[in-house]
Amino acid sequence: MVAHVAVSLDGATTGFAADVAAFHELATTWREDVTLTGADTILAQEEALAAAPQPGPRPDGPLLAVVDSRARVRRWTALRDAGHWSGVLAVSSAQTPGLVDEVSLLVHPVLAGTASDRRWFGTQPPATALALQDVRQLAGDLVWLRYRPAP
Repeated sequence: MVAHVAVSLDGATTGFAADVAAFHELATTWREDVTLTGADTILAQEEALAAAPQPGPRPDGPLLAVVDSRARVRRWTALRDAGHWSGVLAVSSAQTPGLVDEVSLLVHPVLAGTASDRRWFGTQPPATALALQDVRQLAGDLVWLRYRPAP
C-alpha cells in the first residue's frame, strides 16, 4: 500500500491550495486497483468536486474506497463521475492497521501549519526508519519524495 499525501513544507495537509491535478497525475503511476482515502480528504475537496467536470466513471480506473465510518461523505455520485475512478464504496472500520509499503509526499512550497493543525501522520507518529527511493522536482516548485520502510 502506498500512502500518497499532499503536504506543505511543514507537514500540514490543510491551509494551502494543493495541486490536485498533479496529485492525481502522480497517483496514476502506480496503476493501482483501489485508491484508499479518508473521509476528511474527500470532504476537504467537496467544493472543488462540485465545480469540476463530471465525465463519468473511468472504466479502466481503480475503485475508490473511502474510509467513512461516520457516514459523512454525501457526494458519492460526483465522486464516481469525476473521471478518476471506475466506482466508489465506503469502508467502515473501528481501527486501521498499518499496511504502508511506501510513503509518497507531494511537497508544496508553502508554510501552512499551526500548532493546532492536524498532520497526515497524526500527533505522535511511531518512530519508523524510512529509506529514500526517489526525489523529483516538478512544475510549480513541487517536490515529489518517495520513501519505503528501511530494512
